Amino acid sequence: MPVAPTFDDVWRMFQETAAQMRDTDRRFKETDRKMQETDRKIQEGFARTDAQMRETDRIVKEVSKKIGDLGSRWGEFVEGLVAPACETIFAERGIPIHKVSRRVKAKLSGGRHMEIDVLVVNTDAVALVEVKSVLTVEAVREHLVRLSEFKDFFQEYANKKVLGAVAGIVIDKDADRFAMNKGLFVLVQSGDTIRITNEPEFQPRAW
Repeated sequence: MPVAPTFDDVWRMFQETAAQMRDTDRRFKETDRKMQETDRKIQEGFARTDAQMRETDRIVKEVSKKIGDLGSRWGEFVEGLVAPACETIFAERGIPIHKVSRRVKAKLSGGRHMEIDVLVVNTDAVALVEVKSVLTVEAVREHLVRLSEFKDFFQEYANKKVLGAVAGIVIDKDADRFAMNKGLFVLVQSGDTIRITNEPEFQPRAW
């Protein structure tokens, strides 16, 4: 027959069970503490990453602004080379010049606006010069649209012949030939001066 457990046996089993439960509880608490610590580290990591992303975004915006400002100043520098030269180089092509203006702007209703980099005027004609640090075919196309709409914006020149010219320090592939084929003068830097590259017999298109 099995021997019935004594009071001491039962008490010992109770104590062992209680010890196991305390150990299990300790393990649960330790696991919970580790999970909370892991969660804290993850949150800190997210916070650091978010801060780093905000700082990166700030730096990118700052650099972009500086590049934009530099591009604007470079464009003004190129215009500063082209505008003073226009009087001489157009006169050499039999187009006497009375007035040269930079950054001439006009607006129409509906939010339409136009800006001319360099506007060259004489008694019977005006020339619109688009100035680019790098002249591209796309820039030439945009200038052709500008020429076709010019008199809508500047009605005071409605009775004048409108000529077109493009200028660039660097000329993208085929941009100069494309411009000439469309009837535009092409102005380029030559040493310390600006010159017209069109052949002497070139006949500009009039709008």
